[in-house]
Amino acid sequence: MSEGHVKVITQNRRARFEYHVESKVECGVVLTGTEVKSLREGSAQLSDAYAIPKNGELFLVNAQIPPYKPAGPLLNHDPKRTRKLLLHRREIDRLQEAQQKAGYALVPLSMYFKDGRVKVEIGVAKGKTGVDKRDSIAEREAKREMDRARRR
Repeated sequence: MSEGHVKVITQNRRARFEYHVESKVECGVVLTGTEVKSLREGSAQLSDAYAIPKNGELFLVNAQIPPYKPAGPLLNHDPKRTRKLLLHRREIDRLQEAQQKAGYALVPLSMYFKDGRVKVEIGVAKGKTGVDKRDSIAEREAKREMDRARRR
């Protein structure tokens, strides 16, 4: 996400708590006009979303983009529709292969505008166990305590 002008729309903070992210890939999204306008207002939700490969293509499922109010009910989009992700064939194949390993999932980490185009960062992630989550919480608390001590 370092190249070009980047404006973050939303981040999936829950994914970083629930999963160990092993690799990331940036991909484009096929959207309708009202979806883009709604995203420009800065509203979207990725908390329950995931990516699935189907027929050699990659799709984003359960990503919620709320309706664009000025468009009215007739011209608007379905907020939770399945959206196609744009990647090169070899990247899709690599992600599909990684997802087929036991315990791995394709999780959207963030959605952002990059040079005027909507991009989604997809992570190949392995689910954390309860112990791993407790370790993450303890790590975060220790970091907070060190930051507080430094400020004093």
